[in-house]
Amino acid sequence: MPTKIADIQLHASGHLRPSDPPGRSAPAAAVLGHATNFMNADRVWEFIDANVLVYAFDSSAGAKQERAAELLARLWDSGTGCLSIQVLQEFFVTVTRKVPHPLSIDEAADRIREFALWKMFSPAADDVLAAIVLHKQAKLSFWDAMVVQAAAQTECDTLWTEDLSDGQLVRGVRIRNPFSAQSQD
Repeated sequence: MPTKIADIQLHASGHLRPSDPPGRSAPAAAVLGHATNFMNADRVWEFIDANVLVYAFDSSAGAKQERAAELLARLWDSGTGCLSIQVLQEFFVTVTRKVPHPLSIDEAADRIREFALWKMFSPAADDVLAAIVLHKQAKLSFWDAMVVQAAAQTECDTLWTEDLSDGQLVRGVRIRNPFSAQSQD
């Protein structure tokens, strides 16, 4: 069962290594928060929620692990994956404590180092306030509103999550559940 980015990529695409990501660049400031990215305006960015990231490393997740691994491999290949600091925090806690076969702290830290190469969103106080408004208006949990805010601020077209309604459009971001038949690539 894959537990490393390299394993996931080998499993799904057979050739990309995490030490070899497509064209990364230095950090750039986002409008509200701080985002680092690959700085290519032609890319169609896709945001990954923590639940999808966790499934890729949860050996007990069966078909969900396979689907999540395929999605992550595709995003590594295209260089269009986005995450937030919140997602990395949730990922760490979940894969080291809450899955049946947890990763070691060192393994989880290694995965986070690899994912730090992706376009990354670090929220600012204004993002928290914007998420509170979204929480009230769209009746989302606060944490889901923070994820949507991060996806919108990183100019993602798609947010991959199983926590929101598949196909819904929120703040210009299309919600897709990678485990539903409707959202299969």
